Amino acid sequence: MERERDVFSGATLVAGTLVFVLVMAMHPNAHEILAAADVRRAAGVNLMVHAVALLGVPVLFLGLLGLWRRLGRGPLATAALVGWGYASVAVTSAAVTSGFVASGLMVKLAEASAAGGTDAAAAHGLLDLAGLAIQGFAKVHLVASSLAIVLWSVAILRGGALHRAAGWAGLVAGGGVLVLFFFGGLHLDVHGFGHMVLLQAAWLVTVGVLLWRGSARRE
Repeated sequence: MERERDVFSGATLVAGTLVFVLVMAMHPNAHEILAAADVRRAAGVNLMVHAVALLGVPVLFLGLLGLWRRLGRGPLATAALVGWGYASVAVTSAAVTSGFVASGLMVKLAEASAAGGTDAAAAHGLLDLAGLAIQGFAKVHLVASSLAIVLWSVAILRGGALHRAAGWAGLVAGGGVLVLFFFGGLHLDVHGFGHMVLLQAAWLVTVGVLLWRGSARRE
């Protein structure tokens, strides 16, 4: 039964991670949407991309719940799971704001700009506010998820549930993102957030494969 749980957890971890990689590959920015010939259609694509991201959040958390079980449910692993749950709330808020709220505002802005009048300025102001909210949620997600990866990595290094290499890789992935963010080398626009997702994804997929294969630590 435990072996079947590990296989399921590894599969969901890999699947959830690949969803986020796909989402970032397809993610348009606001300038591209507003410059499109058909803003309503471009905004609809943006909405669908974020809807897929929202589906990936619980899938990824389900896989990490399996990692928590594999690591023995100790204090470090539990703190990491709580941290990732906190990050999941933040990235869900960012996806809802970017996909549903901002998409609607961009359609209204395009329509108001075409019609003329003062509504365009109001819509632009609301879109700017939505952008600030998205940035705030993204920052919370970055810090919480990266700290969670660091905590899981320490738990891996201290225990015997997975290869120690996964622990060292997690310290590089989680710690590296935090260093880049706090020292100004990582800006959370679409490209910067995409780089963070790719760095974390490399570690998440590695852990997912190890769970799937049932790989224990090698000294």
